[in-house]
Amino acid sequence: MDTRLVLLSGILASLSAFTANAVVTATRLTAPPGFHVELFATHVPNVRQLAVSSDGLVFAGSSEAGKVYAIIDRDHDFVADEVVTIADDLHLPSGIALHRGALYVGAVEKILRYDDIAAHYRERPQAAVLPVQLPRDEAHGWKYLGFGPDGLLYVPVGAPCNICLPRAPYASILRMQPDGRAVSVFATGIRNSVGFAWHPVTGELWFTDNGRDWLGDDSPSCELNRVTKPGQHFGFPFIHGGDTPDPEFGDGHAARDYVPPAATLGAHVAPLGVLFYRGKQFPAEFRRSLLIAEHGSWNSSHKVGYRVVQIELNAHSEVIRSAPFVTGWLQNEEVSGRPADVAELSDGSVLISDDTAGVIYRVRYGSPAARF
Repeated sequence: MDTRLVLLSGILASLSAFTANAVVTATRLTAPPGFHVELFATHVPNVRQLAVSSDGLVFAGSSEAGKVYAIIDRDHDFVADEVVTIADDLHLPSGIALHRGALYVGAVEKILRYDDIAAHYRERPQAAVLPVQLPRDEAHGWKYLGFGPDGLLYVPVGAPCNICLPRAPYASILRMQPDGRAVSVFATGIRNSVGFAWHPVTGELWFTDNGRDWLGDDSPSCELNRVTKPGQHFGFPFIHGGDTPDPEFGDGHAARDYVPPAATLGAHVAPLGVLFYRGKQFPAEFRRSLLIAEHGSWNSSHKVGYRVVQIELNAHSEVIRSAPFVTGWLQNEEVSGRPADVAELSDGSVLISDDTAGVIYRVRYGSPAARF
């Protein structure tokens, strides 16, 4: 047989197996009554943060794959028709954001900007590198990007350790002008945030923070935090979860001296991407809710996380309810995927990236036969 045909047959078999595994994973996922979880895109290796353009292009960063993707749904049927690699060989380019037609990509040690990305994503476009100095540490070095209501770019810099007393700019969220200049520390005392979003009414930043390891299965809790003014300190490495002094660094530090979490999420659940739901497709209570992707534990004796949760707020931005939203990645201690980020499409449905399965799911609300 022609060697080329053998190679092509192997590639097709591999692709078929990948798609079949993705379908199996999707069928395991469950959501509350009326919601449906479907595959939006497959073959997106290590997909992490998502960004959706005004004309429906979906962009995605990645982790180990080192790639940045554009995902195209040509016929607007909410199933991707093509995945295009915009860039590769980058250093863990997990963070991604859109601003005034430009695509911003956060690798570990630098931020890149691809101008007029909608017109050039097929061309392996050249990137401008912003003049901001970021550490090269891979430990908690993965980025998450976002532009706030103030038009500034926000970037977290995690602590380069499980527990330590790091110097600036570690353990913080930075903000800067879109050109990478005028960098300042917006919030500190943050171990490892890989997800944040702004409240649609108050404009306040809410972020997730991953709690430290090796204090047992049940302590300390990962956090959802709310920044009410610049310069606030959220406790790391002195106080964890709002009330747990660190055994090494906690002496002489009181919980009252730091901003407590808006909600504790549980130990080791590894919360990542955050979305304030703004659409109208989901039931009304979701319009005061956050959706959080819990990536899941790696060092707990019983696995926890591996789900997307809904955090409902009242009119005063107080947490009043927490509930599982999409589950099924974890079944009987077996893991089929790990949710990483959550993004909203123009019709009000929601995308969830899965960096382990290498797929993006779409969650919609309505009848089983409906297509929004």
